[in-house]
Amino acid sequence: MNKLKLTQLLEAFFLEDIGERDVTSDVLFGSEATGEIVFIAKDDGIFCGEKVIKIGFPILDSTADVTLFVSDGSLIEKGQKLAVVQGKTADLLKGERVVLNLVQHMSGIASKTNEAIKLLNSDCTKICDTRKTTPGLRMLEKYAVTAGGGFNHRFGLYDAVMIKDNHISFAGSITKAVERIRRHIGHMVKIEVETETKEQVLEAVHANADVIMFDNQTPESIKELIQYVPKHIVTEASGGIKIEDLPRYSNTGVDYISMGCLTHSVVALDISVKVKI
Repeated sequence: MNKLKLTQLLEAFFLEDIGERDVTSDVLFGSEATGEIVFIAKDDGIFCGEKVIKIGFPILDSTADVTLFVSDGSLIEKGQKLAVVQGKTADLLKGERVVLNLVQHMSGIASKTNEAIKLLNSDCTKICDTRKTTPGLRMLEKYAVTAGGGFNHRFGLYDAVMIKDNHISFAGSITKAVERIRRHIGHMVKIEVETETKEQVLEAVHANADVIMFDNQTPESIKELIQYVPKHIVTEASGGIKIEDLPRYSNTGVDYISMGCLTHSVVALDISVKVKI
């Protein structure tokens, strides 16, 4: 996770929340009072967000001292102490909500990803995310997926080609779309083609696609379609796959299963911040 970009994000988030000042904390404690807060898990799960805590509080208070007792990807249990932060009381209170919100959200994503991997229980198929992320939080959300044991799909429209159904319709065919793109991109950029039928799979193979996605397919249909794909072409299943359905996909032979639910509708992991008296 890029430290400079994370710092810029946190600064923007703090500015949104604090504005001109924290009228409560600044009046109550001024700039001299110091204190200590503790992050405590209120549920079991996978922790993610150590850099958010380490970088976040020193932005507001350069003298803040952060101690982490867990690292990203660690299994945590209810009641476990996760981190302690010492610093100026007013700044601890200004930063706690932004930092906590992000840590809870990222830990929720890491936990959901880990749950998906365990349910899939496959040695050959990997779980990955999608672009269905919260605007402004993509870097953090995709990082959280990796902390949970998953993999990242493309980060945006800029780092890989994905030819979807609407692209195919406008271009006229899979073949025309792939040929046109091949003429304008370098050899380092992969081309993925979304397919829904046997005919589309065969056309994508003939067009030398690097990745073939089976869109909205059942485990049975994936097993049927994948036999037409040479081993050197990466395969992916996506669309309509629910967490609870993953065990049915474990033996399909597909390389990746991409799931938007890992990021777009995840429940935050319950973590609290308490003042150490």
